[in-house]
Amino acid sequence: MSSMFSDYAIFAGNGNHPLAEEIAKIIGKPLGEASVKKFSDGEIAINIGESVRGKDCFIIQSTSDPVNDNLMELCIMIDAMKRASAGRINAVIPYYGYGRQDRTAKPRDPITAKLVADIIQIAGADRVITMDLHASQIQGFFNIPTDHLLGVPIFVEYFKNHKPDDLVVVSPDHGSVKRARDLAEPLGVPIAIIDKRRPRPNVSEIMNIIGEIDGKNCILVDDMVDTAGTICNAANALKERGAKSVKACATHGVLSGPARERIEASAIEEMLFLNTIPVPEEKMSSKYHFLSVAPVFAEAMRRVFHNESLSSLFKK
Repeated sequence: MSSMFSDYAIFAGNGNHPLAEEIAKIIGKPLGEASVKKFSDGEIAINIGESVRGKDCFIIQSTSDPVNDNLMELCIMIDAMKRASAGRINAVIPYYGYGRQDRTAKPRDPITAKLVADIIQIAGADRVITMDLHASQIQGFFNIPTDHLLGVPIFVEYFKNHKPDDLVVVSPDHGSVKRARDLAEPLGVPIAIIDKRRPRPNVSEIMNIIGEIDGKNCILVDDMVDTAGTICNAANALKERGAKSVKACATHGVLSGPARERIEASAIEEMLFLNTIPVPEEKMSSKYHFLSVAPVFAEAMRRVFHNESLSSLFKK
């Protein structure tokens, strides 16, 4: 089916410019002209340097650290394009910041993931394309089409070519059980589950391991690694309980605070991330390995422009 728009344009903020360039290269279209700067007092100044009238516009922006700056950049770019009569504005958000604040866990907690969804919509976005939201129900926070791409198939393809014997996929907590199963089933291997509790934010305590991991090669899988406490505690617990080796994979490498030092000192032999978030040089480790999400996002954007189905991209 042909598109209702005569042309499309791809723009990028500062949230993940290398990924935006990679996506644009795959699509075969240069990034649009946009100046994203700051005034001396910290206010964000954006200028779109080309006509977007009637075009299907894609803005690629991960709302990672600095979260608030990147979120404001995205919203201001959306507003600029809306006022310039863009045909449709697609917010391509490889990493959706504030996604962990998706419910009222205790009295008087905000639901900030919903607030951010409202802000993006009010700014003027017509569609959102994102990957591995911390909670799938965040899709329902939007009243516009929201395409939730999956990172697990990328890991499946990688481990099909790097599959050790006696493999077990391990969920580091109950919240990642479905993700672990989605990785394990195509590989034809069993899963194990780590039962943990979290006494306070960014602190986890291993309670028990459900499943057989003694003498096995283990792969931990999660949606993100922030301070790395959960993934490192899980890896160390697996090793202490007889695992032969431990690798880990996560879609989003947030890697804040002591994450690098913890991973370096842990039993994790290899830590795989997708490149939804750019990792600065000072946070890099020899244990890290990155797989690209650019082909998946490029294909999703192509299908959106041509009004084609995206359902096959959601298959595990």
